[in-house]
Amino acid sequence: MTDIEEPKPDIFEKVFKITDNGTTVRTEVLSGLTTFMAMAYIVVLNPYILSGNGLGRNGLGSPELKNGIFLATCFSSAIASLTMGFLANKPYCLAPGMGLNTFTATTVVSIMTVSGMGYDDTFRAMLCVVLIEGIIFLLLSIFNIREKILDAIPRSIRYGISPSIGLMLINIGFGSNVTIFNSDGESFYVLRDFFGSLTANYIKDRMGDAYGEMVLSVLTMFVGIFFTIILAYKRIKGSVVIGMMISSIFYWVFDFIILEKNPFLSFKSDFLPKFGDLFGTTFFRFNFSGLFNFGWLAVITFIITFVMIDMFDTLGTTVGTAHRHENMIDKAGRIINIKEVFISDSIGTIVGSCLGTSTVTTYIESASGIEAGGRTGLTAVICALCFLFTIFLSPVTSIIPAPATSSALIYVGVLMGSSLKDVDFTDLSTCVPVIIMLITMPISGSIGHGIGLALISYSIIKVCVGESSDVPVVTYIISVIFIIKFFLTY
Repeated sequence: MTDIEEPKPDIFEKVFKITDNGTTVRTEVLSGLTTFMAMAYIVVLNPYILSGNGLGRNGLGSPELKNGIFLATCFSSAIASLTMGFLANKPYCLAPGMGLNTFTATTVVSIMTVSGMGYDDTFRAMLCVVLIEGIIFLLLSIFNIREKILDAIPRSIRYGISPSIGLMLINIGFGSNVTIFNSDGESFYVLRDFFGSLTANYIKDRMGDAYGEMVLSVLTMFVGIFFTIILAYKRIKGSVVIGMMISSIFYWVFDFIILEKNPFLSFKSDFLPKFGDLFGTTFFRFNFSGLFNFGWLAVITFIITFVMIDMFDTLGTTVGTAHRHENMIDKAGRIINIKEVFISDSIGTIVGSCLGTSTVTTYIESASGIEAGGRTGLTAVICALCFLFTIFLSPVTSIIPAPATSSALIYVGVLMGSSLKDVDFTDLSTCVPVIIMLITMPISGSIGHGIGLALISYSIIKVCVGESSDVPVVTYIISVIFIIKFFLTY
């Protein structure tokens, strides 16, 4: 009689430990799709911003540069997310960071005006700064310095990071994610202009022929929010994806029936990528000779700025999402495999600079996939595959209406407010820094800046009330660095 062999675990169990993390392959796939749909806007916005289109009416960079950045965005996001999935086994997805790309583009324009170089050459010189930043990040990660910085963040501020990110997501969803233009080229936003107007007639007169699109966008957002909430309440998996699809269909139907527009007008039939533009404009096209035109002080300032913002954006995202689920943190409250998470983030930045895009960082939209049930690196791998497919299906992504993505951002933002219950609001020395962070993070649009202001206020308050010994030395050091960054650099 022969012994019956035990069934061998499949590839997903071996690599991602699906069962140990309390999830399923189906849930991980849905979570990866959810995260991708929430952050897919970056494949459109990043090349638009980095090519200078957001800074000049007709754009400053060449069309070839814009297409090269598009391909670099897709490839770098895929490679970074794959690294995160296989190395850290975490459901965090990565892409070129919003905010940092705008800073990069405006800096390129500033340098371009004084150096005499063209936009394309100046942009390639700026990629050298991104490369140096990525290498510094990698070294900080390998030697566990980033972990020590994370440990220096007071517990109360850690509890406040997730709700602060949530408020920022809500602000993005209601505020900047949906932009409506009228025939005169004026831009309008849901929160500032529609809900911020004195009366409906007032904003209708101001917007003119764009008012109908604004109303449809607002309705689409709330259709997506309410359907997502109902589906989530009934514990239906993939509620965020389903909610986004329902709201998208709602928008397409009424855009055609009421506004008499073709909702698929932006659909393009050119599915064949122009890889030649990538190799000709950005792929390993570092302009180190042009970097010397920046001046050493400017280069050092840029590197410090990139490092500070990206480090705390990543810290905030990982802390804010991981602490919502017990299987992602250990008994001491630390994120499991945090070193691997940081290394993956660093590799993403290095790869992104080599391909031709600004700093690649861990995305706060990963929270949408985590809320959908994502617990392992398979979520990140699925998201990475979506980025690769987007290279060939970019016309399809262009027809997903912005209001549909806003509904997902707002819903996830609301969910992220729950950890505020752990903040001691009876102790002013701990709750005031959290409140400052809750306000400044969504207004500034930077996770790093919000955390920096919270740490500065925490350190100052503790010193003034005679509790300076309760503050770790590293916290003081970080606070001083942020003060220098805010007030003594440009």
